[in-house]
Amino acid sequence: MRPLRILSSTLAVTILLTSCSSGQDDTGEAAGTTGVTDDTIVIGTHQPLTGAASPGFRHVSAGAGAVFDYINENGGIHGRQIEYVVKDDGFNPAQTVQVTHDLMDEGIFAMLGGLGTPTHEAVIEDLNEAGVPDLFVSSGALAWDQPQVYPHSYGFQVDYTREAKVQGRYIAENFPDDEVGLLYQNDDVGPTSQAGIGQYLTEEIVAWESYDPGVPELAGQVQSLKDSGAEIAVCYCIPAFLALAVLEATAIGYTPQWVAPSFGGDVAVANALIEEYAQGTAAEDVPTEAFLDGLIITAFLPMAAQREDPWTRFFREVHEQYNGDAPLTDTTIYGMVQAVLLAQVLMETGPDLTRQSLLDTLNSHEWTGPGLVPFNASEEDHSGYAGVMVVQHHAGEEPEVLQEPMVTDSGGGEIQPFELDRPTPDELALFSGSSGG
Repeated sequence: MRPLRILSSTLAVTILLTSCSSGQDDTGEAAGTTGVTDDTIVIGTHQPLTGAASPGFRHVSAGAGAVFDYINENGGIHGRQIEYVVKDDGFNPAQTVQVTHDLMDEGIFAMLGGLGTPTHEAVIEDLNEAGVPDLFVSSGALAWDQPQVYPHSYGFQVDYTREAKVQGRYIAENFPDDEVGLLYQNDDVGPTSQAGIGQYLTEEIVAWESYDPGVPELAGQVQSLKDSGAEIAVCYCIPAFLALAVLEATAIGYTPQWVAPSFGGDVAVANALIEEYAQGTAAEDVPTEAFLDGLIITAFLPMAAQREDPWTRFFREVHEQYNGDAPLTDTTIYGMVQAVLLAQVLMETGPDLTRQSLLDTLNSHEWTGPGLVPFNASEEDHSGYAGVMVVQHHAGEEPEVLQEPMVTDSGGGEIQPFELDRPTPDELALFSGSSGG
């Protein structure tokens, strides 16, 4: 079936490209521009609305959807409404393939924020072969930054190696006599994170424990961390497994300094899961806030708890208007930033929208917005955000910034400070008629 689908898609594109680029076909679609009509732009995504990754990451598409609702209600982008199509893949690569083919068959203009390393790796070739802009992949894998191989794919979040480099240097400088244990997901997260943290910590690392995201069990791994004597536990985990890890540690009297990356350190999500998982156990009488109090987190976006940040204030207003009583989490903001960045690029591309004009605009200059660090997008660099800050969670308070944002590369380059001029929400044009620029 797949070869026939690719062949039919190729023939359709060939026929469209022979038409006048400014004309319309019989369906009203702009000639040569799949997913774009006079009135709509169709954006698709695959997300884990169910399955092991759902408890944390279902908030991503809710966040993006709220921003698109806000944009549509304010006039859309150059007269077009964003039609945001979310498909549930259950964090299952086989299901990701199916829903991605469904999205392409339904005629999406672009994929936005397809979530997960093993899941998106299963479809990246198909998206690139079909010429679908594959924007802002929700994963820190290095695979998305291969413009010579995947010219249509672009990363978003800081890659696992860069983030782990910053963590490694911070731990080496601030906990110089402590031994370190690693708990990591058994996919690309593991080796790429270790490639980063290992540049600053070598003999200090005394344990390496992996987990399968499809198996909700960490008792053995956490016991091994305790037995190793690790005083620092770095959890390269999604929020569900961070919650499991700290619960297991509490149950056996293991109290290390926990460190989490941006993709796992969503405290609101993890706390809700801890409360759920603790029911019926000895830990149910422990205040939920106590488990993650003191957690060290790396982050490249404004956090939900940073209420004074102008972008957090803006996102909270949009969220309350369009997402009702749902909690505003760091992963909600993650999806909101993806939508803001796409809106920026669409606005600057202009009304004559094609897939190629979108990518040309994306590659054309540096993009600033909600992010705390530079965003890399050019013909040669599809890596996305370039660094992180280090914060510490204190229950009931704003996060304490332990280290201002730093940038680095995914190789052996230095970690460096920088100055970023972040625009405020009212300084960006996100919809037709907005005054930002």
